[in-house]
Amino acid sequence: MFLGGLALSMALYSGLSNAEGKISIAQQFGIGYLILDVVRDQQLIEKHGKQQGLDIKVDWASISGATAMNEALLAGALDVVSAGVPPMLTMWDRTKGKQNVKAVAALGSLPNYLLSNNPAVKTIKDFGPKDRIAVPAAGVGFQSRTLQIETARVFGKDDFKRFDNISVSLAHPDATAALIAGGSEINAHFSSAPFYYQALASNKDVHKVISSYEILGGPATFNVLYTTQKFHDENPKTYKAFYAALLEASQFIKTNKDKAADTFIRVQKSKLDPQLVRKIVEDPENDFTISPHRTFVYADELHKLGVLKNKASSWKDYLLEEAYAQPGS
Repeated sequence: MFLGGLALSMALYSGLSNAEGKISIAQQFGIGYLILDVVRDQQLIEKHGKQQGLDIKVDWASISGATAMNEALLAGALDVVSAGVPPMLTMWDRTKGKQNVKAVAALGSLPNYLLSNNPAVKTIKDFGPKDRIAVPAAGVGFQSRTLQIETARVFGKDDFKRFDNISVSLAHPDATAALIAGGSEINAHFSSAPFYYQALASNKDVHKVISSYEILGGPATFNVLYTTQKFHDENPKTYKAFYAALLEASQFIKTNKDKAADTFIRVQKSKLDPQLVRKIVEDPENDFTISPHRTFVYADELHKLGVLKNKASSWKDYLLEEAYAQPGS
């Protein structure tokens, strides 16, 4: 069931948490959630539950934005939520020793591109006070935190928020439209797929300034799933089925890219050109894996910047132990 508001989702899912054989999962929109689309479409959680002799009731919600997700998770209205690595780490940091929120798995290594239609902007050093960078959540979201890490590297730790002042919170579709059209105050956008594909193809002035992969030193996790230690510990069979479903879905995508692309279009009712969706799924830059990649760069750098109070010693500090069987960083 797709829900637009936190109040509705909390009312519907209240009482579902912490009961073996039930799981409520919230995802956001976009190709970055393809693994969950496959899990849902093929009913893989139910399949792996049955293998353990357990009939699992799965409830799905779509909520836009990490804030609403996090509130619902802590209220017990949702069991598992999804967002970028920095928002997950913020939850891990704030709930350490309390609800103990930890990541379940990655949802893939996919780059984000910082784009500009200003020909004078070649690197982040070229951004000036008149430029405006669109991001989904200015100052706190995945894109802003990634830019802050690069800003600290280029301009020094004390100036890591330099570009927060010229960042504007704007949804990816609106930011993409503004960048392609030109002529507005928005002349840059830290963009995820499919939006950077569309922008680069639609306006010859739009160009990549830098990608998240370049900032983080290589392929890196974009979105993750996370839950509370309580849900994990009190629902071992349900959690095991859920994790097995994620693993099967990621393997399915690797060997059935066309079918996976079709699944995305069908499940998310996407109006994107099917050829573009297949191009994204087949792009070697995009790896739909549940193994975490370079998440520790965020944990380490954001701690150095004072964003995170708790220092992680490794990626295993903020992931649940089932993930340890997979390679990670």
